[in-house]
Amino acid sequence: METITESPVGGGSWSPARGRAAVLAVAATTFSVVTTEMLPVGLLSPLGDALGVSEGRAGLAVTLPGVVAALTAPLLPALAGRTDRRTLLVALVLLLAAADLASALAPGFGVLLGARLVVGVCIGGVWAVAAGLAPRLVRAEAVARSTAVIFSGIAVASVVGVPAGALAGELAGWRWGFGAVGVLALVVAGLLARLLPPLPPDRSARRSRAVDLLRVPAVRTGLALVLLLVTAHFAAYTYVRPVLERVAGVGPGAVSGLLLLYGAAGVAGNFLAGTVRGPRRALLLIAALLTLTLAALTVSSGSAIVSVALLALWGLAYGGVSVTTQTWLLRAAPTTPEAVSSLFTAAFNAAIAMGAAVGGGVVDGVGVVGVLVVGAGVAGVGVVVCVRSPG
Repeated sequence: METITESPVGGGSWSPARGRAAVLAVAATTFSVVTTEMLPVGLLSPLGDALGVSEGRAGLAVTLPGVVAALTAPLLPALAGRTDRRTLLVALVLLLAAADLASALAPGFGVLLGARLVVGVCIGGVWAVAAGLAPRLVRAEAVARSTAVIFSGIAVASVVGVPAGALAGELAGWRWGFGAVGVLALVVAGLLARLLPPLPPDRSARRSRAVDLLRVPAVRTGLALVLLLVTAHFAAYTYVRPVLERVAGVGPGAVSGLLLLYGAAGVAGNFLAGTVRGPRRALLLIAALLTLTLAALTVSSGSAIVSVALLALWGLAYGGVSVTTQTWLLRAAPTTPEAVSSLFTAAFNAAIAMGAAVGGGVVDGVGVVGVLVVGAGVAGVGVVVCVRSPG
């Protein structure tokens, strides 16, 4: 029988079962947000063809939300003031649904980018609140596991969301992919309203506190690793469809299946990273594997089997980045979870934008192999930072 305990959020009783249900609702939220953010990756070629833009320019559908999310993540918790965080999350997910449906109906690329700008606001706000929620929903001994569950939404989105979007693009057209994630967001908003407890604002959300955290060396190192590893990944992953088609020689009909393989490896990486003792050791392994995998892909064009195996290793490596860097930052600033999570979200989404933008310039100017070279180089810098950081 489960024990009824005092609510982690304060006020009333709170059972472990209710805590787990709340964590799953937040994981569904991260899944919905990441699926929306990454959906253009699986639809890049058909989207660009339909709207008359190059693949590099179509990558702006990933770059723009990342820029906006990076700007809004540190500000929105403070601007929301005393607004209950459950109410804030529900409102943001409803806005996300509206932006997804607007994307599905966009008559041109400019309108699509306008909708994606709104998506960026939602991403920044959701992650700034959700990333540090586990300590407020479950007891101390369950926080690490619950944090991994919340961040598993990223990996599961790679398994289900991005491949499903690619499949929708192949079978029914890219607009159906955006429409489907809009409906999903409506369902998730209902789950949040039903399963989350009231969540009074964390007083650490003040902007001055977030700025103060930048003076902590371990926080700066953690943010540097977020910037390096996520930039490295998205410089290449934003253009994974043309990479698979032109480097690995994969037919368009097989792309969704390979993205499913990548995502399954990412789920494994998300949970395996949590078994490595200490985030520094885990991040060193992740950075090294990411560097080697991207570098090896540049010379794997002669073998589709080798390319597919490397794609799975890529997913395994990147799958652990989010949960491990967030664990690093929460350990570096344990008393200010919402403030440090807002910095994490800002850095993460800035890195997505930088990676997609740099990759777009490289793929249009040099070719798809170039994005793999850039990704490997930036990830290699991440290895150096890990080695030089204190244990």
